[in-house]
Amino acid sequence: MRVLHIITGLGVGGAEEQLRLLLRHLPVDCDVVALTNPGAVAEGLVRDGVHVHHLGMDGNRDLSALPRLVRLIRAGRYDLVHTHLYRACVYGRLAARLAGVRAVVATEHSLGDSQIEGRPLTAGVRALYLASERLGHATVAVSGTVADRLRRWGVPAPRIEVVPNGVDLARFRFDPARRGHTRRRLGLPEEAYVVGGIGRLTAGKRFDVLVRAIARLPDDHWLLLVGAGPESSVLRRTAHEAGVAERVLFTGERPNVPDGSPGPDLPALTAAMDLLVSPSPEESFGLAVVEALAAGLPVLYASCPAVEDLPPQAAAGARRVRGGPEAYARAITEVRAAGPRPRTAPDAVQRYSISRSAARLMDVYAAAMSRSSFSVPYQGASSS
Repeated sequence: MRVLHIITGLGVGGAEEQLRLLLRHLPVDCDVVALTNPGAVAEGLVRDGVHVHHLGMDGNRDLSALPRLVRLIRAGRYDLVHTHLYRACVYGRLAARLAGVRAVVATEHSLGDSQIEGRPLTAGVRALYLASERLGHATVAVSGTVADRLRRWGVPAPRIEVVPNGVDLARFRFDPARRGHTRRRLGLPEEAYVVGGIGRLTAGKRFDVLVRAIARLPDDHWLLLVGAGPESSVLRRTAHEAGVAERVLFTGERPNVPDGSPGPDLPALTAAMDLLVSPSPEESFGLAVVEALAAGLPVLYASCPAVEDLPPQAAAGARRVRGGPEAYARAITEVRAAGPRPRTAPDAVQRYSISRSAARLMDVYAAAMSRSSFSVPYQGASSS
């Protein structure tokens, strides 16, 4: 089977890193198209041996990209097209239909209650999404919470499949030697209690709450922020104004899988932490939380469907917190006072292993191929 994955961009991000990790475990021949922004993840995919195309799309309304995408799909003679992220789903499903591809699958990574990938959920956004959704065979939700949101939007339940995001559990398994090496590399004091935050530095992630929480805690509490984004300068200014700039470390974007770049990768940085805090009030899965649990870390979170979908007490190291800096400062104090926990992953995290997610996705592919019935015949590379 030949599969083409179409994604909006390939800068460092949850959906992008998830795609790279997934392609390492899917037993099919896969190529990737980035509509725009072929960033660090594209470079990593190429190193992995994946053929990556850059469509060069210029903005959301660059309709000239559609025929280019159709020609590319026809030339590749793909059996199935799999789209990721809003813009890629809208353009990719239509292009696949026009190209006569046998089966089309989409993954919904980032549908919240009030936004999708930062876009407000307006009537227009919803209408365009639903119109393009009908061109595919299945829509994959990364959590039961996202599946419920899709049903409320109007996506028929039989077309929705839940395939959770996956984690490379072996890479996140705690290693005390890696912890010590990473902390020394970062210049952390030996006695530092390190609170971590992982994700894009955007207003919606509420990392400013963590900065202000650290300012309410003793001087041996440090904050390690892993990620980049438009709020980086705002967060640095907030740390300076709160008098904790010397105790807040910004690592920038760090890869989830090895890519040869200097500096520690995400599993090494997670090993260096004592606690992971995710104050974002609206998540579609909560990948950083699951990765932290895989590393044996205690976790405080505001929203995490991956944990909320588990049976009660299945992830005892994770605790939900509501409120602002004072609430998080109090919760951090309580976690530290409880003493260190064994750095072992709860058994429930096995539900989110990347090998299990890849196997589940292959089932979705097989079902989509078996029930495909597009009326547009397959056209070879010579047709355009």
